Amino acid sequence: MNRAPLTGLRVLDLATLFAGPLAATALGDFGAEVIKVEHPDRPDPSRGHGPAKDGIGLWWKHLGRNKRAITLNLSTPGGRDTLLRLAATADVIIENFRPGTLEKWDLGWPELSAVNPRLVLTRVTGFGQFGPYAHRPGFGTLAEAMSGFAALTGEPDAPPTLPPFGLADSIAGLATAYAVLTALAARDRTGEGQVVDLALIEPMLSVLGPQPTWYDQLGYVQQRTGNRSANNAPRNTYRTADGSWVAVSTSAQSVAERVMRLVGRPDLVDQPWFATGVERARHADELDAAVGGWIAERTRDEVLAAFEKAEAAVAPIQDVRDVMTDPQYQALDTITTVDDPELGPLRMQNVLFRLSATPGAIRWTGRPHGADTDEVLTELGLTPAEVAALRAEGAV
Repeated sequence: MNRAPLTGLRVLDLATLFAGPLAATALGDFGAEVIKVEHPDRPDPSRGHGPAKDGIGLWWKHLGRNKRAITLNLSTPGGRDTLLRLAATADVIIENFRPGTLEKWDLGWPELSAVNPRLVLTRVTGFGQFGPYAHRPGFGTLAEAMSGFAALTGEPDAPPTLPPFGLADSIAGLATAYAVLTALAARDRTGEGQVVDLALIEPMLSVLGPQPTWYDQLGYVQQRTGNRSANNAPRNTYRTADGSWVAVSTSAQSVAERVMRLVGRPDLVDQPWFATGVERARHADELDAAVGGWIAERTRDEVLAAFEKAEAAVAPIQDVRDVMTDPQYQALDTITTVDDPELGPLRMQNVLFRLSATPGAIRWTGRPHGADTDEVLTELGLTPAEVAALRAEGAV
C-alpha cells in the first residue's frame, strides 16, 4: 500500500476548541504525525464537551484521532525548553493562544525559528494577530455574528439565528489546514518556514460569497429570507403527507423547469419572469404554493421517487439517525467504524475526501490525556531521570 501523502510531516497541536485542533486532525488523517500538547492539569476542553460514555468524552474521540497525546506546561522553564526541542524536530506548530501569550513565555517566532528555520508557525485566533480587537477573547459564535452569517439566517420577522454547532470553527479549521499546506509548499521552494495568521472572522466571511462586492457596487444588503433564496425559486423546505420534510433547490434553470412541470404547473415556465432565478425569487409565494401543495399530498418516499424520475433536485431533511442509515453515505463509507481501546467499536465521520493512490485513514481514536508523554519525550532523547525531573517541576 502506498504511504499516506503527509507521511513524514510532524505537527505539534498546541491549540484548543476547535479550529486549530480540527486542522491538525485533518492533517493527521492523511498521514502527518500529530503530537497533541495539553496542559498537565487543564486538558483540551473538548474532552469534556458534549455527551460522554463511562466518563469518557466522545467529542474528543473524534477530534483527537490520529494524535499522540502528551502533557507540557509551557509556562515553566522545563516545559519551554522541551517545546523548543520538539519544535526543532517539527514541520508545523498550530496554536490558538491570545496574541502575545507565546511571546510572554519566550516562545515567539524569533525563538521558534531560531531552533528550526523551516518551521511553519500557524496562529489561529478570533481576530488575528493585530488590529483593535486582536486581544479580545474570540470564539466561533462571535465570527458567526460579525461576519454577517447570523444577520442572514432565520425568518425575516424573527431574530438573527446562530448555528447550533461550531460552524465558524469548522470552516476555519479546514481553512487552517489549507493554509498550512500552502506554507509548506512555499517552504519547498524557499527552504524557509513562516508564520500563518488566521482569524476566525475571515474564513466565515469568505464563504458568505460576494456580499461586500454587492454592497460596494450597488449598496445592496442581503436580508433574511428563511429557507428561501434571493437568487432563485422555488427553494424551500416542504412538508410531506406523512409528516416528513424535504428540501428543494432550483439553482439551475433547467431544474426549475422540471420541478414546475412535475408539480403540474408547466404554465408558470412560460411566464417571462420565470427565465431568471432572481425574477423567480420575486414570485416565490406563487411557486412555493404550487410546489408545497403538490408535495403535501404525497409521502416522502413518493416525493423523492418522483423527483428522481424527473431529474429534479430534492433531498430529505435528515437528522443523525437518518444519516447513519443513508445508502449514499453508506456507499461512500462516510460514517466508518474504528476500534477504540476504551470504548470498543466507534462510528464517526471518515476522512474528508478520497485519494485513489495515497488515501488517508483513521489509525486510532482520541488518546487519554498525556498517554504518550513518556514515549514522545524518550524519543526526543530525554532520559527517564530527565522526564521525572520535568514531572516534579510540573512541566509535564
